[in-house]
Amino acid sequence: MKVDGVAYRTIWVNPDGWSIGIIDQTKLPHAFVTTSLSSMAEAAHAIKAMVVRGAPLIGATGAYGLALAMRVDPSDANLKAAYDVLVETRPTAINLRWALDRVRGVLAKLQPAERAAAAYAESAAICDEDVGVCSAIGDHGHKIIEQLYIEHGRKRPVNILTHCNAGWLACVDWGTALAPIYKAHDAGIPLHVWVDETRPRNQGASLTAWELGRHGVKHTVIADNTGGHLMQHGMVDMCIVGTDRTTRRGDVCNKIGTYLKALAAKDNGVPFYVALPFSTIDWTISDGVKEIPIEERAEEEVTVMTGKTSDGAITSVRIVPDGSRAANYGFDVTPARLVSGLITERGVCLASEAGMTALYPEHAR
Repeated sequence: MKVDGVAYRTIWVNPDGWSIGIIDQTKLPHAFVTTSLSSMAEAAHAIKAMVVRGAPLIGATGAYGLALAMRVDPSDANLKAAYDVLVETRPTAINLRWALDRVRGVLAKLQPAERAAAAYAESAAICDEDVGVCSAIGDHGHKIIEQLYIEHGRKRPVNILTHCNAGWLACVDWGTALAPIYKAHDAGIPLHVWVDETRPRNQGASLTAWELGRHGVKHTVIADNTGGHLMQHGMVDMCIVGTDRTTRRGDVCNKIGTYLKALAAKDNGVPFYVALPFSTIDWTISDGVKEIPIEERAEEEVTVMTGKTSDGAITSVRIVPDGSRAANYGFDVTPARLVSGLITERGVCLASEAGMTALYPEHAR
């Protein structure tokens, strides 16, 4: 995707050949800033502090974190130590563990002297693969949007509601939930996106709106509690969201508030789709509500908001009374029964074990 006419991925190897470039997503939407990661510790901090975020990008950053560690000390002990630090930075998204396991599996077979180069190569392969996978998700989801446009007689834009940010900023490029939107927009299908603000970190208002605006996609930011009203009044044709972990039976864990949107969609007959790459499926668990760990984050994400004042200054303000506590659950689980379909790089399937293993027969019991 492009920013001011310049093509960007969300993560890259810098010209020095070893440090890692990223977009500092905590600065968006008011400033587009890139920064560098020069150590495993910096990569771990970037993941934990959400300088980078989104399940696929977290995985890619974790992979490069191992590469940075191997550049300094390629021993077995440091490989284990780096893995242990990185895997604990974000407990909910399965992509992180998947990417770390993939790189560690390659390195374990090599002599220490070979590990740094191999870690960089495997991390680059993970990034390239993610771009292809997300593009394919976009192609399959584009067909759903196109069919809705045809069903409406090609007389009006397709209205799509999304939650949080599952665009190219959450991946290496293209995105998951936004990839079908970009593909449909580029194909000339008129559409409009309702963008949930997605409290408490406002990834919808800050990141999704920024992405869509830069790409020329018509959109409107809404308060998180508005979606049900819009659905009741026929103003939403479909919902599409991403996911941080999906069980083998189709339960979907995504940013907090997704479950409520799925309930509203079910009640109003609005299709509710989830877009995801294969690396987001956790084939080892079945019941998302009982088995997926839900990250609890700092109270300050709820009690404090940051924004731009009328004079252009960026400032943070407390929005709750002094002494009031805040609970900050980062994710919730949407049961498979509320999901109309899963959009993957291999096609669209029902949110069920039978549907998923039809696309991924290698994971059938």
